[in-house]
Amino acid sequence: MAELSPETLQFIRAHRTEDVRTLALQARKYPQVDMAAAVVQIAGWQIAEKKVPLWAQTEGIRYPAHLSMEQCSSEITARYKASWLKGDTMADLTGGLGVDCSFLARNFRKVDYVERQEVLCELARHNFPLLGLPQVTVHEADGVDYLQQMEPVDCLFLDPARRDSQGGKTVAIADCEPDVQKLEPLLVEKGRTVVVKLSPMLDIFSSLRELKYIRQIHVVAVNNECKELLVVLQKSEKSASGASEEVWISCEQAVNNFLAEPFVFTYAQEKEAQCPLAEEVGNYLYEPGAALLKAGPYRLLGARFGLQKLHVNSHLYTSEVLVDFPGRRFRVLEVSGFGKKELKQMLQGVDKANLTVRNFPASVAELRKKWKLKEGGDVYLFATTLEGDRHVVIKCVKA
Repeated sequence: MAELSPETLQFIRAHRTEDVRTLALQARKYPQVDMAAAVVQIAGWQIAEKKVPLWAQTEGIRYPAHLSMEQCSSEITARYKASWLKGDTMADLTGGLGVDCSFLARNFRKVDYVERQEVLCELARHNFPLLGLPQVTVHEADGVDYLQQMEPVDCLFLDPARRDSQGGKTVAIADCEPDVQKLEPLLVEKGRTVVVKLSPMLDIFSSLRELKYIRQIHVVAVNNECKELLVVLQKSEKSASGASEEVWISCEQAVNNFLAEPFVFTYAQEKEAQCPLAEEVGNYLYEPGAALLKAGPYRLLGARFGLQKLHVNSHLYTSEVLVDFPGRRFRVLEVSGFGKKELKQMLQGVDKANLTVRNFPASVAELRKKWKLKEGGDVYLFATTLEGDRHVVIKCVKA
């Protein structure tokens, strides 16, 4: 990693809030500045300020090219993992930029960061001491090769690459690099606890079928967008003998960097839960957060919060009295069928609204065009299906 001149470092500090494309065109004005390097560092700092504030606040941190910054974890998701992963020794087999490692490492006495890209290893050697992490040793090596020869540790962490040779995103476990399914027996031998970060688009049931030693799955959403699917692997006497153990699912939802109380369940509990279906829409409507919609405790949500479900496939809930709920809550103003006259009456005076479809045979774009609605405002419209397969539009405001 090339050293930056004092002039370049001063330029980065002075201009790090400015537009990098404009700065790149001004290279001739600053002949003593390595403008190409400065632009990379400024762009990296600007991403870190929003995504990893602790790094942005730490003087001297160096950043890589754009792709590694876009792919790295956010501080909120890294801190979440650090809230429950603790021990004496740890190895991160897919080090990358090192954001996850930098937060997890604070909970361990000895940490090995493994990464095969030389430039990322150089950055890690530079950044970890600045972040107060002398216990981290950087290894420029292939993670699979390192895994085969390493001593067992308390925690193994992997974030497999989810891009194919053409740079396109992949989702399936078998398409990731390295292939966790093939490595699983060795992973649970070398790590007492193994945490694998998978695509938030991955079907949870497919991971349950493909991986033998899953003990927990954490579905992590930030500001109602699913960001991570964390699979915890552990070997035990039961799993070694072939007997199945119930997998616990933890739905984590962060809003404005604040983690709400997790919703924890097993699919056996979901299967046994009783959730009555509503005959009509009550005074209040509830939409589960993204992590819950991903994980699927649809009956349990109704059972635990005393709600009725609108339809077995709608995943919307209702009640007469407002209750605390891990998702969006709305006060119902009006419910309309799809008759031309009653719809016209409901939409009278509404030129813009927030429109959602749930279990409904038309898209948001189709309905917005048909009803001539702009996006936004204080009104929320839900096009959905009630029990008995009745199609309705529910008009609400936030509760």
